[in-house]
Amino acid sequence: MTREVLKEPIFAEEIVEIIRSNLTAAELVELLEDFHDNDIAQSLELLERDERIKLYRILGSGWISEIFSYIDEPERYVDEMGIETLAEIINEMDSDDAVDLLEKLDKDTVVALRPFFTETVKADIKLITSYDEDEIGSLITTKFIRISDGLSVSQATREMIRQAGDNDNISTIYVNDKEGKFVGAIELQDLITARRSDELDSLISTSYPFLRDHDIISENIERIKDYAEDSLPVLNSRNEILGIITSQDIIEAVDDELGDDYAKLAGLTSEEDLRETTMKSMKKRLPWLIALLFLGMGV
Repeated sequence: MTREVLKEPIFAEEIVEIIRSNLTAAELVELLEDFHDNDIAQSLELLERDERIKLYRILGSGWISEIFSYIDEPERYVDEMGIETLAEIINEMDSDDAVDLLEKLDKDTVVALRPFFTETVKADIKLITSYDEDEIGSLITTKFIRISDGLSVSQATREMIRQAGDNDNISTIYVNDKEGKFVGAIELQDLITARRSDELDSLISTSYPFLRDHDIISENIERIKDYAEDSLPVLNSRNEILGIITSQDIIEAVDDELGDDYAKLAGLTSEEDLRETTMKSMKKRLPWLIALLFLGMGV
């Protein structure tokens, strides 16, 4: 008996069909909730301009901000979206995703967007862009939950619930002391299952791993991978939490690092090498190619 091999699903095309069907806004939202944001992002390029504009309005800035974090060329949609709507979307984004998006836009668009940013977003963008791109601080997001170590379990739970509405990263709760210094972390599961009579201190992992904001990414990849946490706190020199680096950021950092290694193996030393003409690239590498040719013949 032969078994049917499942084909790779093409969700983007299915999403397009749903969007083009005669459904109410509520029905459309209900169906799209079953799809991953990345698949919805891929479907945008298959839609017409009017269809995308309708989708922006139905889904709202909060959901669209999650979708736009997966888009490689956001500048394609700036004109049809409008500056104010795009600013609303960026205000809802994780700070690191917002910075990544702004880097893909032209300078005039970024200047036009700034007056519409919230003060919090402006501060987050200023913080992240203050670091060199090879520093851990350039990868942080400020959307995480933090509580004080002086709370009871009930107070900590209420505070976690209050902050959860504005933060996507809730699996780990970070704890400060009264001076704002990092104390440790609590896993969400431990807080939920704790009894009211339990001491909050008993739930805090005081030896929780952390990174420094000026640490070099490439020098900490193995350390980050070894901990295998959903997120890690990033501290400044005063041991204050500036933000966290998430598992997605870690994967992207590892991917970038591996990409650099492969580029070096291919004789590429920078992004500029990728933009060189074929002849210029061959002239630069010709001595190495000849040497490898004779070595290969010798072998």
